[in-house]
Parts: sequence; C-alpha cells; structure tokens
Amino acid sequence: MPEPVDALKRKIRAALDGRPRKTVEIDGFVSAAVLLLLLDRPGGVQVLFAKRSEQVANHKGQISFPGGIAEDRDPSLLHTALREAQEEIGLPVDSVEMLGSLDDMVTVVTRFVITPFVGLVGSPLTYKPDGREIERVIEVPLQTLLDPANFRTELWVRDGAHQPMYFYDYRGEIIWGATAGILKQFLDLVFGVQAC
Repeated sequence: MPEPVDALKRKIRAALDGRPRKTVEIDGFVSAAVLLLLLDRPGGVQVLFAKRSEQVANHKGQISFPGGIAEDRDPSLLHTALREAQEEIGLPVDSVEMLGSLDDMVTVVTRFVITPFVGLVGSPLTYKPDGREIERVIEVPLQTLLDPANFRTELWVRDGAHQPMYFYDYRGEIIWGATAGILKQFLDLVFGVQAC
C-alpha cells in the first residue's frame, strides 16, 4: 500500500539530508542538472519522465528526467534544473517543493557530470513539451518502479571493465542509462531497494 505523501516527504528528507553527497568535478566534462520529480496524484505518487525528441544532439528518443546543461547565467545547479524543466516541459518553478539532492552521476560517453535534485509537485500540472528537445511527458507510478519485476541489470563492458547497466520497463518504454542510475540511487537510498 502506498505511503501517504507527507510520510513519504519525511522519509525522503531523512534519507537525503543525513548523508554526505558525492560531488564530481572532471576537467573537460560538462555540468548539468536534472529534477527527479514526484507528483502527488489521487491514485498514488507518480515519477515524472520526459521522452527526448529525435532532434536533440545527445540521447535521442531516450527517457530522461527534465533538466539540462548549466549556463553561465545560472546562479546554481538547482537553478539550472528548474530553468531547464520550465523550458522543456513548462514546469512552473514555484510549483516544486525541493526535498534534497542525490550524488553526481557521470556519463562517460557523452562526458556530463549530472547533479540530480529531488522535488515534489502537489498541484495538478499541464505539461507543455517544447517539441524541440522533449517529445512528451510520461508519468510512472512510484509503486511500479519499486516492483522488482520491472527492473533488470545487465553487465556491459566499458574500457575493459564490466559495469552494471540498469533498466526499468514501463508500458513498452525503457528507462536506462544515467536516468536509470539516478533513479536506482534514489530508490536504494529512500526505500532500501538495493536490487541488482
């Protein structure tokens, strides 16, 4: 049975506030920030994802969290994540209650260091995908993502070393790569999932 949203917020804050956050700085890698957004819905908490268009330079057609590359004008990476989410899907910045942040995620192939922020949106949203970067918005029930039947791990070889790659399946869509890694980190920290 899903937790009431107030209890879930307390649980998330306790898990994220009481730990040192791992930050990464690598010369030549681009700083980016994303929002792992939880949506308080009558039928239960949903997690918001954005399906990237085929026109973007990186990760064409993949499922991602809203967010993007830090710009010089951004006063913080949190500002980056919120600004990008507003540009990509029309998310009103003042609709997000911030709950914490996760460890930085490195993408070796595309050379990004991604800082993920966790937030909750309690009010109904009308999405406005920009059509250029984001094709559509997908809401996935949190309980579905916590179900081991929808999760798998594959070992991939990168630079001669075996590395786990995570996959979440939802209605024919596959969440994988950095997005799945960020999602798994969140689920492990908050719910003690540790699925492998």
